[in-house]
Amino acid sequence: MASSNPWDPVQPSAAALMLTQCISSGVLSQSMLDFARRDTPCFTRVTELERLLDIKAEINQKSLEIELLRLEQETVDIAHPFYLRRKCEALQAMNTHLDAVLKEKRSLRQRLAKPQCQENLPIEATCHRDVVELLKLGITFVEKLEVYLQTVRAIPDVDEHMKKMDNSLVRMETMETEMEELAEQIIKWRDCQSKIHNAMFKVDLESFCNPTDMSSAYLTSDVSVQ
Repeated sequence: MASSNPWDPVQPSAAALMLTQCISSGVLSQSMLDFARRDTPCFTRVTELERLLDIKAEINQKSLEIELLRLEQETVDIAHPFYLRRKCEALQAMNTHLDAVLKEKRSLRQRLAKPQCQENLPIEATCHRDVVELLKLGITFVEKLEVYLQTVRAIPDVDEHMKKMDNSLVRMETMETEMEELAEQIIKWRDCQSKIHNAMFKVDLESFCNPTDMSSAYLTSDVSVQ
């Protein structure tokens, strides 16, 4: 066995020397060594899992970057100098208007206190038809609103009104019964009066025909009526 040179920059390991001796002695062949060097399935699975974890980490990183970009896009209009300048101009115009209103506060109070019922509103001619329809709709809305308000105000008194209606129905039924009894009495009285009238008519007729039997006829009629 040749001794290894310590000054050689590439020194073979002990395992490499032993495998070299096995190949030279014929115990092992180069094909067997090549077959033994293949990756095992378990290590291949571990490598795939590591690769998948790396991909997931990259996806999460990209998702975070996308969310940051989206947030930046949504807030870019707020922080952009152009939009900030426009907002500042709008605020300055509003402040100027408010200053003018405060300066003319007295005149505005007088105008608001003055009635506007006898003044003409400046409305363009093209809008007159729309204004008329709008007034009709407003009147209809006010009428319906009044009806609705009356209905809502009457809701707490519904129970009392129902009791009054029940009492009225009971009274009406009682009056109907009394009317029926009175109608029966009137019918009976009418029948009695018709019988009396017929009896008196017969007596008068018989007395006219037989004057001598007048007294007896009257007595007979009185008995029959009784």
